[in-house]
Amino acid sequence: MIFNTDTAKKTAELLLQINAIKLNPKNPFTWASGWKSPIYCDNRITLSFPPIRNYLREEFAKNIEKQFGKPDVIAGVATGAIGIGMLVAEIMGLPFVYVRPEPKKHGRQNQVEGFLQKGQTVVVVEDLISTGKSSLQAIEALRDAGANVKGMVAIFTYGFDIAEQNCKEANLDVFTLGNYDTLLEEAVAKQYITEEEHETLKEWRKSPSTWGVEV
Repeated sequence: MIFNTDTAKKTAELLLQINAIKLNPKNPFTWASGWKSPIYCDNRITLSFPPIRNYLREEFAKNIEKQFGKPDVIAGVATGAIGIGMLVAEIMGLPFVYVRPEPKKHGRQNQVEGFLQKGQTVVVVEDLISTGKSSLQAIEALRDAGANVKGMVAIFTYGFDIAEQNCKEANLDVFTLGNYDTLLEEAVAKQYITEEEHETLKEWRKSPSTWGVEV
């Protein structure tokens, strides 16, 4: 669920401006999962543009407090959300931790890095939600560490049904600055894509795991 429509439109506009989101229906990308996709999102690029990263951190800070109240700790999901999560924690004046995909194989074998006490309230920051699998691994690690996870926020979501179902099963409230539908509307309005490409992108979202697969 997006925080609000105006923020979603502005977020889409900014991501398109800096090519953080690349739309290429005619020459699809291949994701790590093997899925063929006409869209690729790399929100790490936002960290290289001070006005944009400042906009994102301010919108996150404002909307986190409005939606969840001020938590005790902000957590970022490694590696993509460490940067933006740290910026959010900084502007909110809060401690920051980050969550690895799995525990370290050596040393203290931490999965949650930083100082976190049992019972502390935490809001998790993500850069991107696709299926939600990696995000929910971080949520599980925080809960196992005794954190009271209030919810998760992200810059962008594809809005897959499987992600919504996974988050619902995990009893997790999720809010994002931007989403797929708003992105496509802005991309058409600003002529980043044609109407024909718009239709292709809408079709892909219906069945991303089988789109572009030859049978």
